[in-house]
Amino acid sequence: MLSTLRSLRFAPLLLLFACGSPTEGPEPDSLGVDKAKLDARVRPSIYVPVELTADLSTLSEEDRQMLPLLIEAAQLMDTLFWYEAWGAPDSIPVKEPLADLRTFFHMNYGPWDRLDGNKPFVDGVGEKPKGARFYPEDMTDAEFEAWDDPAKSSLYTMVRRDSTGKLIAIPYHIHFAAATERAAQLLGQAAELAKDAGLKKYLAARAQALRTDAYHASDIAWMDMRTNAIDLIIGPIETYEDQRYGYKASHESYVLVKDKEWTARLERFAKLLPGLQRGLPVPEAYKKEKPGSDGQLGAYDVIYYAGACNAGGKTIAVNLPNDESIQLQKGTRRLQLKNAMKAKFDKIVVPIADMLVAEDQRKHITFDAFFQNVMFHEVAHGLGIKNTINGKGTVRDALLDEASALEEGKADILGLYMVEQLREKGEIGEGASMDNYVTFMASVFRSVRFGASSAHGRANMLRFNFFMEAGAFQRDAATGTYRVDAGKMQQAISDLSAVILKLQGDGDLAGVQELMKEKGSMSAELTQDLDRLKKGKIPVDVVFEQGLKVLGLNTAR
Repeated sequence: MLSTLRSLRFAPLLLLFACGSPTEGPEPDSLGVDKAKLDARVRPSIYVPVELTADLSTLSEEDRQMLPLLIEAAQLMDTLFWYEAWGAPDSIPVKEPLADLRTFFHMNYGPWDRLDGNKPFVDGVGEKPKGARFYPEDMTDAEFEAWDDPAKSSLYTMVRRDSTGKLIAIPYHIHFAAATERAAQLLGQAAELAKDAGLKKYLAARAQALRTDAYHASDIAWMDMRTNAIDLIIGPIETYEDQRYGYKASHESYVLVKDKEWTARLERFAKLLPGLQRGLPVPEAYKKEKPGSDGQLGAYDVIYYAGACNAGGKTIAVNLPNDESIQLQKGTRRLQLKNAMKAKFDKIVVPIADMLVAEDQRKHITFDAFFQNVMFHEVAHGLGIKNTINGKGTVRDALLDEASALEEGKADILGLYMVEQLREKGEIGEGASMDNYVTFMASVFRSVRFGASSAHGRANMLRFNFFMEAGAFQRDAATGTYRVDAGKMQQAISDLSAVILKLQGDGDLAGVQELMKEKGSMSAELTQDLDRLKKGKIPVDVVFEQGLKVLGLNTAR
Protein backbone atom coordinates (compact mmCIF):
# COMPACT_ATOMS: atom_id res chain seq x y z
CA MET A 1 0.00 0.00 0.00
CA LEU A 2 2.54 2.58 1.12
CA SER A 3 5.49 1.10 -0.68
CA THR A 4 4.74 3.58 -3.45
CA LEU A 5 6.25 6.27 -1.20
CA ARG A 6 9.67 5.04 -2.29
CA SER A 7 9.15 6.57 -5.71
CA LEU A 8 8.73 10.10 -4.35
CA ARG A 9 11.37 12.73 -4.87
CA PHE A 10 11.84 13.39 -1.16
CA ALA A 11 14.93 15.58 -1.25
CA PRO A 12 13.27 18.99 -1.97
CA LEU A 13 10.39 18.26 0.38
CA LEU A 14 12.57 17.17 3.28
CA LEU A 15 14.83 20.15 2.72
CA LEU A 16 11.78 22.38 3.06
CA PHE A 17 10.93 20.94 6.46
CA ALA A 18 14.53 20.94 7.63
CA CYS A 19 15.10 24.60 6.81
CA GLY A 20 12.80 26.93 8.66
CA SER A 21 9.64 24.91 9.20
CA PRO A 22 8.76 24.10 12.81
CA THR A 23 8.97 20.50 13.94
CA GLU A 24 6.06 18.54 12.52
CA GLY A 25 6.19 15.55 14.90
CA PRO A 26 8.47 13.44 17.05
CA GLU A 27 11.75 12.30 15.56
CA PRO A 28 12.22 8.58 14.90
CA ASP A 29 12.89 6.61 18.07
CA SER A 30 12.65 9.77 20.19
CA LEU A 31 10.25 8.12 22.61
CA GLY A 32 12.30 4.96 22.88
CA VAL A 33 9.31 2.63 23.17
CA ASP A 34 10.42 -1.00 23.32
CA LYS A 35 8.94 -3.36 20.74
CA ALA A 36 8.10 -5.83 23.51
CA LYS A 37 5.28 -3.53 24.60
CA LEU A 38 3.21 -4.16 21.49
CA ASP A 39 -0.24 -5.47 22.33
CA ALA A 40 -3.78 -5.92 21.04
CA ARG A 41 -4.00 -2.21 20.26
CA VAL A 42 -2.02 -2.92 17.09
CA ARG A 43 -4.67 -4.40 14.80
CA PRO A 44 -3.93 -4.27 11.08
CA SER A 45 -6.15 -7.33 10.66
CA ILE A 46 -9.29 -5.17 11.03
CA TYR A 47 -8.64 -4.09 7.43
CA VAL A 48 -9.24 -6.45 4.52
CA PRO A 49 -6.92 -5.95 1.51
CA VAL A 50 -8.54 -4.92 -1.77
CA GLU A 51 -6.79 -4.41 -5.09
CA LEU A 52 -7.74 -1.12 -6.72
CA THR A 53 -8.16 -1.98 -10.36
CA ALA A 54 -10.33 -0.80 -13.21
CA ASP A 55 -10.99 -1.51 -16.86
CA LEU A 56 -8.51 0.77 -18.65
CA SER A 57 -9.16 -0.69 -22.09
CA THR A 58 -11.52 2.12 -23.06
CA LEU A 59 -8.97 4.86 -22.31
CA SER A 60 -7.07 6.62 -25.04
CA GLU A 61 -3.29 6.30 -25.22
CA GLU A 62 -2.97 9.90 -23.97
CA ASP A 63 -5.18 9.15 -20.97
CA ARG A 64 -3.09 6.11 -20.11
CA GLN A 65 0.07 8.21 -20.32
CA MET A 66 -1.45 10.70 -17.89
CA LEU A 67 -2.09 8.17 -15.13
CA PRO A 68 1.53 7.87 -13.88
CA LEU A 69 1.74 11.68 -13.69
CA LEU A 70 -1.49 11.94 -11.73
CA ILE A 71 -0.51 9.14 -9.37
CA GLU A 72 2.85 10.75 -8.67
CA ALA A 73 1.09 14.04 -7.88
CA ALA A 74 -1.28 12.14 -5.58
CA GLN A 75 1.70 10.62 -3.74
CA LEU A 76 2.93 14.13 -2.97
CA MET A 77 -0.44 14.93 -1.38
CA ASP A 78 0.00 11.78 0.69
CA THR A 79 3.29 13.08 2.05
CA LEU A 80 1.79 16.47 2.91
CA PHE A 81 -1.04 14.82 4.83
CA TRP A 82 1.53 12.87 6.84
CA TYR A 83 2.99 16.17 8.03
CA GLU A 84 -0.45 17.62 8.80
CA ALA A 85 -1.49 14.55 10.78
CA TRP A 86 1.72 13.48 12.48
CA GLY A 87 5.16 14.01 10.94
CA ALA A 88 7.43 12.28 8.45
CA PRO A 89 6.17 8.89 7.18
CA ASP A 90 9.23 7.12 8.60
CA SER A 91 9.09 8.79 12.04
CA ILE A 92 7.54 5.91 13.96
CA PRO A 93 8.40 6.48 17.65
CA VAL A 94 9.49 2.91 18.36
CA LYS A 95 12.91 1.25 18.31
CA GLU A 96 13.01 -1.62 15.82
CA PRO A 97 9.23 -1.76 15.24
CA LEU A 98 7.73 -5.09 14.26
CA ALA A 99 6.08 -5.38 10.85
CA ASP A 100 2.50 -5.26 12.18
CA LEU A 101 3.19 -2.07 14.12
CA ARG A 102 4.80 -0.37 11.15
CA THR A 103 1.90 -1.43 8.92
CA PHE A 104 -0.72 -0.17 11.37
CA PHE A 105 1.20 3.09 11.85
CA HIS A 106 1.05 3.66 8.10
CA MET A 107 -2.64 2.73 7.90
CA ASN A 108 -3.41 5.43 10.49
CA TYR A 109 -0.88 8.03 9.35
CA GLY A 110 0.48 8.15 12.88
CA PRO A 111 0.26 6.36 16.25
CA TRP A 112 -3.47 6.87 16.92
CA ASP A 113 -6.11 4.34 15.89
CA ARG A 114 -8.57 6.23 13.71
CA LEU A 115 -11.18 3.48 14.01
CA ASP A 116 -11.00 3.35 17.80
CA GLY A 117 -11.61 6.94 18.86
CA ASN A 118 -8.03 7.99 18.02
CA LYS A 119 -6.67 6.01 20.96
CA PRO A 120 -2.88 5.70 20.93
CA PHE A 121 -1.46 2.28 20.09
CA VAL A 122 2.08 3.33 21.01
CA ASP A 123 2.98 4.21 24.59
CA GLY A 124 4.25 7.69 25.32
CA VAL A 125 2.64 9.65 22.49
CA GLY A 126 -0.29 10.97 24.54
CA GLU A 127 -3.65 11.96 23.12
CA LYS A 128 -3.90 13.03 19.52
CA PRO A 129 -3.93 16.85 19.33
CA LYS A 130 -7.40 18.09 18.38
CA GLY A 131 -5.83 20.42 15.87
CA ALA A 132 -3.48 17.74 14.51
CA ARG A 133 -0.30 19.59 13.41
CA PHE A 134 -2.07 22.62 11.98
CA TYR A 135 -1.42 24.68 15.15
CA PRO A 136 1.43 24.99 17.66
CA GLU A 137 1.02 22.38 20.37
CA ASP A 138 1.35 25.00 23.11
CA MET A 139 -1.21 27.44 21.63
CA THR A 140 -4.20 28.18 23.87
CA ASP A 141 -7.71 28.95 22.68
CA ALA A 142 -7.52 32.35 24.37
CA GLU A 143 -4.31 33.17 22.51
CA PHE A 144 -5.85 32.14 19.21
CA GLU A 145 -9.01 34.17 19.80
CA ALA A 146 -7.00 37.27 20.75
CA TRP A 147 -4.81 37.02 17.64
CA ASP A 148 -6.02 39.61 15.14
CA ASP A 149 -5.32 38.09 11.74
CA PRO A 150 -8.11 36.96 9.36
CA ALA A 151 -5.70 34.43 7.81
CA LYS A 152 -5.80 32.39 11.01
CA SER A 153 -9.13 30.84 9.99
CA SER A 154 -8.18 30.29 6.37
CA LEU A 155 -8.57 26.78 5.03
CA TYR A 156 -5.10 27.02 3.56
CA THR A 157 -2.72 28.26 6.26
CA MET A 158 -0.55 26.55 8.85
CA VAL A 159 -0.43 28.39 12.19
CA ARG A 160 3.10 28.67 13.56
CA ARG A 161 5.24 30.99 15.70
CA ASP A 162 7.78 33.46 14.40
CA SER A 163 11.22 33.95 15.93
CA THR A 164 9.73 36.09 18.71
CA GLY A 165 7.08 33.52 19.61
CA LYS A 166 4.15 35.37 18.03
CA LEU A 167 1.55 33.45 16.05
CA ILE A 168 1.79 33.68 12.27
CA ALA A 169 -0.27 32.15 9.45
CA ILE A 170 1.81 30.59 6.67
CA PRO A 171 0.01 29.86 3.38
CA TYR A 172 0.19 26.24 2.30
CA HIS A 173 1.82 27.10 -1.00
CA ILE A 174 4.69 28.67 0.94
CA HIS A 175 4.90 26.21 3.83
CA PHE A 176 4.83 23.24 1.42
CA ALA A 177 6.49 25.05 -1.49
CA ALA A 178 8.66 22.23 -2.86
CA ALA A 179 5.92 19.61 -2.88
CA THR A 180 3.16 21.83 -4.24
CA GLU A 181 5.38 23.14 -7.01
CA ARG A 182 6.35 19.62 -8.04
CA ALA A 183 2.69 18.54 -8.01
CA ALA A 184 1.77 21.58 -10.10
CA GLN A 185 4.43 20.68 -12.65
CA LEU A 186 3.05 17.14 -12.91
CA LEU A 187 -0.47 18.46 -13.48
CA GLY A 188 0.89 20.79 -16.12
CA GLN A 189 2.50 17.86 -17.94
CA ALA A 190 -0.77 15.93 -17.74
CA ALA A 191 -2.67 18.94 -19.12
CA GLU A 192 -0.40 18.95 -22.18
CA LEU A 193 -1.36 15.32 -22.84
CA ALA A 194 -5.10 15.77 -22.26
CA LYS A 195 -7.30 15.71 -25.37
CA ASP A 196 -10.54 16.43 -23.51
CA ALA A 197 -10.92 20.22 -23.40
CA GLY A 198 -12.60 20.28 -19.99
CA LEU A 199 -9.97 18.07 -18.38
CA LYS A 200 -7.14 20.07 -19.96
CA LYS A 201 -8.56 23.34 -18.58
CA TYR A 202 -9.11 21.87 -15.13
CA LEU A 203 -5.63 20.37 -14.79
CA ALA A 204 -4.01 23.66 -15.79
CA ALA A 205 -6.23 25.60 -13.38
CA ARG A 206 -5.57 23.16 -10.53
CA ALA A 207 -1.83 23.44 -11.08
CA GLN A 208 -2.13 27.19 -10.65
CA ALA A 209 -4.30 26.74 -7.56
CA LEU A 210 -1.64 24.59 -5.89
CA ARG A 211 0.84 27.40 -6.48
CA THR A 212 -1.42 30.13 -5.04
CA ASP A 213 -4.00 28.55 -2.69
CA ALA A 214 -6.71 30.21 -4.81
CA TYR A 215 -8.98 27.27 -5.66
CA HIS A 216 -12.19 28.93 -6.88
CA ALA A 217 -11.34 29.01 -10.59
CA SER A 218 -10.17 25.39 -10.62
CA ASP A 219 -13.30 24.29 -8.73
CA ILE A 220 -15.43 25.95 -11.42
CA ALA A 221 -13.37 24.24 -14.13
CA TRP A 222 -13.84 20.89 -12.37
CA MET A 223 -17.60 21.50 -12.20
CA ASP A 224 -17.70 22.25 -15.93
CA MET A 225 -16.15 18.93 -17.00
CA ARG A 226 -18.64 16.68 -18.76
CA THR A 227 -16.92 14.38 -21.26
CA ASN A 228 -13.72 13.42 -19.41
CA ALA A 229 -12.82 9.73 -19.18
CA ILE A 230 -10.44 10.14 -16.25
CA ASP A 231 -10.66 12.50 -13.31
CA LEU A 232 -8.50 13.84 -10.50
CA ILE A 233 -9.38 15.28 -7.11
CA ILE A 234 -6.32 16.86 -5.57
CA GLY A 235 -5.34 19.46 -3.00
CA PRO A 236 -6.38 20.55 0.50
CA ILE A 237 -10.09 19.74 0.62
CA GLU A 238 -11.83 18.43 3.75
CA THR A 239 -11.49 19.82 7.29
CA TYR A 240 -12.16 16.63 9.26
CA GLU A 241 -8.58 16.36 10.54
CA ASP A 242 -8.88 19.73 12.31
CA GLN A 243 -11.10 18.72 15.21
CA ARG A 244 -10.09 21.78 17.19
CA TYR A 245 -11.75 24.49 15.09
CA GLY A 246 -12.66 22.80 11.81
CA TYR A 247 -10.79 25.48 9.88
CA LYS A 248 -7.89 23.72 8.18
CA ALA A 249 -8.20 21.63 5.02
CA SER A 250 -6.09 18.49 4.66
CA HIS A 251 -4.28 17.36 1.55
CA GLU A 252 -5.61 14.36 -0.33
CA SER A 253 -6.13 12.97 -3.81
CA TYR A 254 -8.18 10.47 -5.80
CA VAL A 255 -7.30 9.30 -9.31
CA LEU A 256 -10.46 8.09 -11.06
CA VAL A 257 -11.73 6.38 -14.20
CA LYS A 258 -15.32 7.13 -15.26
CA ASP A 259 -17.85 4.32 -15.57
CA LYS A 260 -19.84 5.81 -18.45
CA GLU A 261 -22.66 3.26 -18.37
CA TRP A 262 -23.50 3.80 -14.69
CA THR A 263 -22.99 7.56 -14.97
CA ALA A 264 -25.64 7.75 -17.69
CA ARG A 265 -28.11 6.10 -15.30
CA LEU A 266 -27.48 8.71 -12.60
CA GLU A 267 -27.32 12.03 -14.42
CA ARG A 268 -31.04 12.81 -14.32
CA PHE A 269 -31.28 12.94 -10.52
CA ALA A 270 -29.25 16.17 -10.12
CA LYS A 271 -31.97 18.11 -11.97
CA LEU A 272 -34.52 17.18 -9.30
CA LEU A 273 -32.79 18.97 -6.42
CA PRO A 274 -34.79 22.24 -6.49
CA GLY A 275 -38.11 20.38 -6.19
CA LEU A 276 -36.81 18.21 -3.37
CA GLN A 277 -35.57 21.32 -1.56
CA ARG A 278 -39.04 22.85 -1.68
CA GLY A 279 -40.52 19.74 -0.06
CA LEU A 280 -38.20 19.59 2.97
CA PRO A 281 -40.12 19.12 6.27
CA VAL A 282 -39.10 22.48 7.79
CA PRO A 283 -40.47 26.07 7.78
CA GLU A 284 -39.83 28.10 4.65
CA ALA A 285 -36.99 30.12 6.18
CA TYR A 286 -34.87 26.96 6.48
CA LYS A 287 -35.19 26.03 2.81
CA LYS A 288 -35.20 29.43 1.15
CA GLU A 289 -31.91 28.85 -0.65
CA LYS A 290 -32.16 27.35 -4.09
CA PRO A 291 -29.62 24.59 -4.69
CA GLY A 292 -27.81 24.64 -8.01
CA SER A 293 -29.19 22.14 -10.49
CA ASP A 294 -26.16 22.15 -12.77
CA GLY A 295 -24.41 19.54 -10.64
CA GLN A 296 -23.53 16.07 -11.81
CA LEU A 297 -23.90 12.54 -10.57
CA GLY A 298 -21.28 10.12 -11.78
CA ALA A 299 -20.00 6.61 -11.17
CA TYR A 300 -16.26 6.10 -11.13
CA ASP A 301 -13.74 3.40 -10.40
CA VAL A 302 -11.04 4.83 -8.18
CA ILE A 303 -7.51 3.64 -8.93
CA TYR A 304 -5.53 5.61 -6.33
CA TYR A 305 -6.23 7.08 -2.90
CA ALA A 306 -3.77 9.38 -1.13
CA GLY A 307 -3.68 11.50 2.00
CA ALA A 308 -6.73 12.22 4.15
CA CYS A 309 -9.11 9.99 2.17
CA ASN A 310 -6.74 7.04 2.62
CA ALA A 311 -6.44 7.36 6.42
CA GLY A 312 -8.42 4.86 8.49
CA GLY A 313 -11.92 4.37 7.05
CA LYS A 314 -11.94 4.82 3.29
CA THR A 315 -14.27 7.19 1.48
CA ILE A 316 -16.64 5.57 -1.04
CA ALA A 317 -18.29 8.71 -2.44
CA VAL A 318 -17.48 12.41 -2.66
CA ASN A 319 -19.55 15.55 -2.97
CA LEU A 320 -17.52 18.59 -4.03
CA PRO A 321 -16.63 21.41 -4.13
CA ASN A 322 -17.14 22.55 -0.55
CA ASP A 323 -17.27 26.25 -1.50
CA GLU A 324 -20.81 27.34 -0.54
CA SER A 325 -20.93 30.04 -3.21
CA ILE A 326 -20.21 27.49 -5.95
CA GLN A 327 -22.76 25.08 -4.49
CA LEU A 328 -25.48 27.73 -4.68
CA GLN A 329 -24.42 28.84 -8.16
CA LYS A 330 -23.71 25.52 -9.87
CA GLY A 331 -24.45 22.73 -7.41
CA THR A 332 -21.86 20.05 -6.84
CA ARG A 333 -20.46 16.95 -8.48
CA ARG A 334 -21.26 13.72 -6.64
CA LEU A 335 -18.90 10.93 -7.52
CA GLN A 336 -19.75 7.38 -6.48
CA LEU A 337 -16.61 5.25 -6.18
CA LYS A 338 -18.22 2.07 -7.43
CA ASN A 339 -15.38 -0.44 -7.14
CA ALA A 340 -14.55 0.63 -3.57
CA MET A 341 -18.24 0.63 -2.70
CA LYS A 342 -18.75 -2.89 -4.05
CA ALA A 343 -15.76 -4.16 -2.09
CA LYS A 344 -17.17 -2.81 1.17
CA PHE A 345 -20.61 -4.19 0.44
CA ASP A 346 -19.40 -7.70 -0.36
CA LYS A 347 -16.71 -8.01 2.30
CA ILE A 348 -18.31 -6.09 5.18
CA VAL A 349 -22.01 -5.16 4.82
CA VAL A 350 -23.26 -8.63 3.82
CA PRO A 351 -21.38 -10.49 6.60
CA ILE A 352 -22.60 -7.93 9.16
CA ALA A 353 -26.20 -8.38 7.99
CA ASP A 354 -25.89 -12.15 8.33
CA MET A 355 -25.02 -11.66 11.99
CA LEU A 356 -27.00 -8.59 13.18
CA VAL A 357 -30.06 -8.21 10.90
CA ALA A 358 -33.23 -10.21 11.58
CA GLU A 359 -33.26 -13.28 9.35
CA ASP A 360 -36.56 -12.45 7.64
CA GLN A 361 -35.29 -8.99 6.65
CA ARG A 362 -31.94 -10.04 5.19
CA LYS A 363 -33.56 -10.39 1.76
CA HIS A 364 -33.70 -6.58 1.70
CA ILE A 365 -29.89 -6.24 1.78
CA THR A 366 -28.99 -5.36 -1.83
CA PHE A 367 -26.09 -3.62 -3.55
CA ASP A 368 -28.49 -1.44 -5.55
CA ALA A 369 -29.99 -0.11 -2.30
CA PHE A 370 -26.50 0.39 -0.82
CA PHE A 371 -25.44 2.29 -3.93
CA GLN A 372 -28.59 4.44 -3.84
CA ASN A 373 -28.19 5.25 -0.14
CA VAL A 374 -24.58 6.32 -0.57
CA MET A 375 -25.38 8.26 -3.73
CA PHE A 376 -28.26 10.19 -2.20
CA HIS A 377 -26.21 10.89 0.93
CA GLU A 378 -23.86 12.83 -1.34
CA VAL A 379 -26.69 14.49 -3.25
CA ALA A 380 -28.31 15.53 0.04
CA HIS A 381 -25.31 17.69 0.91
CA GLY A 382 -26.78 20.09 -1.67
CA LEU A 383 -30.09 20.36 0.21
CA GLY A 384 -30.92 22.48 3.23
CA ILE A 385 -29.19 25.74 3.97
CA LYS A 386 -25.60 26.98 3.69
CA ASN A 387 -26.07 30.34 5.42
CA THR A 388 -27.74 30.87 8.77
CA ILE A 389 -31.09 32.71 8.81
CA ASN A 390 -30.15 35.01 11.71
CA GLY A 391 -26.98 36.74 10.59
CA LYS A 392 -24.45 34.33 12.08
CA GLY A 393 -22.73 33.83 8.73
CA THR A 394 -22.30 30.45 7.07
CA VAL A 395 -23.39 27.31 8.86
CA ARG A 396 -19.77 26.14 8.80
CA ASP A 397 -18.53 29.28 10.55
CA ALA A 398 -21.36 29.32 13.09
CA LEU A 399 -21.01 25.68 14.14
CA LEU A 400 -17.19 25.54 14.15
CA ASP A 401 -15.87 22.05 14.93
CA GLU A 402 -19.42 20.65 15.16
CA ALA A 403 -20.26 21.66 11.59
CA SER A 404 -18.84 18.58 9.85
CA ALA A 405 -20.53 16.00 12.09
CA LEU A 406 -23.93 17.68 11.80
CA GLU A 407 -23.56 18.07 8.04
CA GLU A 408 -22.79 14.36 7.70
CA GLY A 409 -25.83 13.58 9.85
CA LYS A 410 -27.95 15.79 7.61
CA ALA A 411 -26.75 14.03 4.48
CA ASP A 412 -27.44 10.63 6.03
CA ILE A 413 -31.02 11.43 6.85
CA LEU A 414 -31.93 13.60 3.86
CA GLY A 415 -30.52 10.90 1.58
CA LEU A 416 -33.25 8.57 2.84
CA TYR A 417 -35.80 11.38 2.55
CA MET A 418 -34.82 11.77 -1.10
CA VAL A 419 -35.19 8.06 -1.80
CA GLU A 420 -38.71 8.14 -0.32
CA GLN A 421 -39.69 11.20 -2.35
CA LEU A 422 -38.26 9.87 -5.60
CA ARG A 423 -40.05 6.56 -5.16
CA GLU A 424 -43.34 8.42 -4.64
CA LYS A 425 -42.70 10.44 -7.81
CA GLY A 426 -41.90 7.29 -9.80
CA GLU A 427 -38.30 8.37 -10.44
CA ILE A 428 -36.97 5.20 -8.77
CA GLY A 429 -38.74 2.03 -9.79
CA GLU A 430 -36.40 -0.82 -8.95
CA GLY A 431 -36.48 -2.41 -5.51
CA ALA A 432 -38.55 -1.20 -2.55
CA SER A 433 -38.22 1.27 0.30
CA MET A 434 -37.58 -1.57 2.72
CA ASP A 435 -34.47 -2.45 0.71
CA ASN A 436 -33.15 1.06 1.38
CA TYR A 437 -34.18 1.02 5.05
CA VAL A 438 -32.74 -2.37 5.97
CA THR A 439 -29.58 -1.87 3.92
CA PHE A 440 -29.23 1.52 5.59
CA MET A 441 -29.46 -0.12 9.02
CA ALA A 442 -26.83 -2.72 8.11
CA SER A 443 -24.64 0.12 6.81
CA VAL A 444 -24.99 1.92 10.13
CA PHE A 445 -23.52 -1.12 11.89
CA ARG A 446 -20.65 -0.99 9.40
CA SER A 447 -20.09 2.71 9.96
CA VAL A 448 -20.43 2.88 13.75
CA ARG A 449 -17.47 0.54 13.99
CA PHE A 450 -15.37 3.50 12.85
CA GLY A 451 -15.89 4.96 16.32
CA ALA A 452 -17.07 8.41 17.31
CA SER A 453 -13.83 10.33 16.76
CA SER A 454 -14.61 11.38 13.18
CA ALA A 455 -17.41 13.51 11.79
CA HIS A 456 -18.90 10.47 10.05
CA GLY A 457 -18.62 8.42 13.23
CA ARG A 458 -20.51 10.94 15.35
CA ALA A 459 -23.15 11.28 12.64
CA ASN A 460 -23.57 7.51 12.66
CA MET A 461 -24.18 7.43 16.40
CA LEU A 462 -26.62 10.35 16.22
CA ARG A 463 -28.87 8.65 13.69
CA PHE A 464 -28.59 5.17 15.27
CA ASN A 465 -29.61 6.40 18.73
CA PHE A 466 -32.37 8.61 17.31
CA PHE A 467 -33.85 5.71 15.33
CA MET A 468 -33.61 3.32 18.27
CA GLU A 469 -35.43 5.76 20.56
CA ALA A 470 -38.09 6.31 17.89
CA GLY A 471 -38.64 2.56 17.47
CA ALA A 472 -37.57 2.70 13.82
CA PHE A 473 -34.76 0.27 14.69
CA GLN A 474 -35.76 -2.51 17.07
CA ARG A 475 -33.58 -5.10 18.79
CA ASP A 476 -34.71 -8.64 19.52
CA ALA A 477 -33.14 -9.50 22.90
CA ALA A 478 -33.53 -13.24 22.29
CA THR A 479 -31.55 -13.32 19.04
CA GLY A 480 -29.48 -10.16 19.37
CA THR A 481 -30.64 -9.07 15.90
CA TYR A 482 -32.23 -5.86 14.67
CA ARG A 483 -35.15 -5.09 12.39
CA VAL A 484 -36.71 -2.02 10.78
CA ASP A 485 -40.27 -0.82 11.45
CA ALA A 486 -41.16 0.87 8.15
CA GLY A 487 -43.87 3.19 9.49
CA LYS A 488 -41.79 4.44 12.40
CA MET A 489 -38.81 4.78 10.09
CA GLN A 490 -40.67 7.22 7.85
CA GLN A 491 -41.65 9.38 10.81
CA ALA A 492 -38.15 9.29 12.31
CA ILE A 493 -36.64 10.40 8.99
CA SER A 494 -38.96 13.42 8.91
CA ASP A 495 -38.38 14.27 12.59
CA LEU A 496 -34.59 14.05 12.51
CA SER A 497 -34.45 16.01 9.24
CA ALA A 498 -36.33 18.87 10.89
CA VAL A 499 -34.10 18.84 13.98
CA ILE A 500 -30.86 19.02 12.00
CA LEU A 501 -32.01 21.58 9.42
CA LYS A 502 -33.23 23.92 12.15
CA LEU A 503 -29.98 23.66 14.11
CA GLN A 504 -28.04 24.48 10.95
CA GLY A 505 -30.27 27.38 9.94
CA ASP A 506 -30.11 28.87 13.44
CA GLY A 507 -26.35 28.35 13.69
CA ASP A 508 -27.15 26.93 17.12
CA LEU A 509 -23.75 25.70 18.34
CA ALA A 510 -24.95 25.09 21.91
CA GLY A 511 -27.91 23.11 20.59
CA VAL A 512 -25.70 20.93 18.41
CA GLN A 513 -23.32 20.29 21.29
CA GLU A 514 -26.23 19.23 23.49
CA LEU A 515 -27.62 16.94 20.77
CA MET A 516 -24.24 15.29 20.25
CA LYS A 517 -23.73 14.91 23.98
CA GLU A 518 -27.12 13.24 24.28
CA LYS A 519 -27.05 11.03 21.16
CA GLY A 520 -23.48 10.98 19.87
CA SER A 521 -22.09 8.16 22.01
CA MET A 522 -22.28 4.38 21.89
CA SER A 523 -24.38 2.39 24.36
CA ALA A 524 -23.03 -0.64 26.23
CA GLU A 525 -25.57 -2.85 24.41
CA LEU A 526 -24.42 -1.74 20.97
CA THR A 527 -20.80 -2.13 22.03
CA GLN A 528 -21.50 -5.75 22.96
CA ASP A 529 -23.20 -6.42 19.63
CA LEU A 530 -20.26 -4.93 17.74
CA ASP A 531 -17.92 -7.12 19.78
CA ARG A 532 -19.69 -10.10 18.21
CA LEU A 533 -18.61 -8.82 14.81
CA LYS A 534 -15.06 -8.58 16.10
CA LYS A 535 -15.16 -12.14 17.42
CA GLY A 536 -16.57 -13.21 14.06
CA LYS A 537 -13.50 -11.60 12.44
CA ILE A 538 -15.60 -9.42 10.17
CA PRO A 539 -13.30 -6.66 8.90
CA VAL A 540 -13.98 -3.06 9.86
CA ASP A 541 -12.75 -1.53 6.63
CA VAL A 542 -10.59 -2.05 3.56
CA VAL A 543 -6.97 -1.25 2.84
CA PHE A 544 -5.88 -0.75 -0.74
CA GLU A 545 -3.21 -2.45 -2.76
CA GLN A 546 -2.74 0.20 -5.42
CA GLY A 547 -0.41 1.81 -7.88
CA LEU A 548 0.96 1.36 -11.39
CA LYS A 549 2.01 -2.26 -10.88
CA VAL A 550 -1.48 -3.25 -9.68
CA LEU A 551 -2.95 -1.51 -12.73
CA GLY A 552 -0.55 -3.31 -15.05
CA LEU A 553 1.00 -0.05 -16.23
CA ASN A 554 4.66 0.59 -16.94
CA THR A 555 6.35 1.84 -13.75
CA ALA A 556 9.38 3.30 -15.55
CA ARG A 557 9.27 7.06 -16.06
